[in-house]
Amino acid sequence: MRAQVFHGPGDLRLEQIPVPEPGPGGVVVRVEAALTCGTDVKTLRRGHPVMIPHVPTVFGHELAGVVTAVDRGVTGIREGDRVVAANSAPCGRCRLCRAGRPNLCEDLLFVNGAYGEHIALPARLVAQNLVPIGPGLAAASAAFAEPLACALLGIERGRVEPGMTVVIFGHGPLGCLLGLAARQRGARVVLVGRAGWRLDHVRGMGLGDCVDARAVEDVTGHLRGLTGGRGADVTVDATGRPEVWEQAIDAVGRGGTVVLFGGCAPGTSVRVDTRRAHYEELTLVGAFHHTPDLIRRAVELLASRAVDPAPLVTHHMGLAQVKEALAMMERGETMKVLVDPQR
Repeated sequence: MRAQVFHGPGDLRLEQIPVPEPGPGGVVVRVEAALTCGTDVKTLRRGHPVMIPHVPTVFGHELAGVVTAVDRGVTGIREGDRVVAANSAPCGRCRLCRAGRPNLCEDLLFVNGAYGEHIALPARLVAQNLVPIGPGLAAASAAFAEPLACALLGIERGRVEPGMTVVIFGHGPLGCLLGLAARQRGARVVLVGRAGWRLDHVRGMGLGDCVDARAVEDVTGHLRGLTGGRGADVTVDATGRPEVWEQAIDAVGRGGTVVLFGGCAPGTSVRVDTRRAHYEELTLVGAFHHTPDLIRRAVELLASRAVDPAPLVTHHMGLAQVKEALAMMERGETMKVLVDPQR
């Protein structure tokens, strides 16, 4: 089969490799749809010791497809089943898993291989994060389950409720998914980005108010003006830039919550106004990854079309074009690229 194989930072090669066989308790899936992701862009640039502990490995992690082979020990999944697979599975045994926080599992198992014609999924992932999908859910939509589940966790951490104003800093794919998740909960959404075709594209999606950060002299003051001077109920950073984390903290209102969703570079720090944090009872909370429950919730929202991420797919490409697709993402020339491994 053909696959895009990661050999190290900057080294991604289209290769012919054997079709995998299912391991004990595992399955093999023929990939029908894969999606590019900003994490793949960063990993290709500099590697990722947690998500990719060993090289070479087939790259990519957002996918949906059809089961083509099943180990004898697997129950509940059969050949021919249409499925969506998350990119990780918690152990279920460590302290944090037992505390109901499996996204922080101390032995989180990551799985890569979406940019290949087939992918072998191990037993732990099959047991916890392989979700059957019905005939009405297209593979191209189902492949959004993993990033949408991450966005759902961020919105849960923000304790978003109907009628709240949620300001999201960052108008990339995950910023938009956070906006879609907040809107699905009945919140008013404000997206902050920079002028260009992507911000115009987001405006066209009708997610909510869009603010060009370069067009206003005082972003925080402008956002407070949109909320009658109070500030947002919830702010979310989806940029991973420390200076934007600080803007998110400054823009939240009294008693509000700041969701630190975008991961910053190691060793960076941010300024916090201690008076506001104390006397206004601000809540600053991190949001990382997803849980098995949220993967299933994401599939439900996609299947019911309560969340429709289709406008985020701006390009369609084949397996041979993955490196080009990731380069386009890095240059900001696309939102999400739908990769068809059979193309």
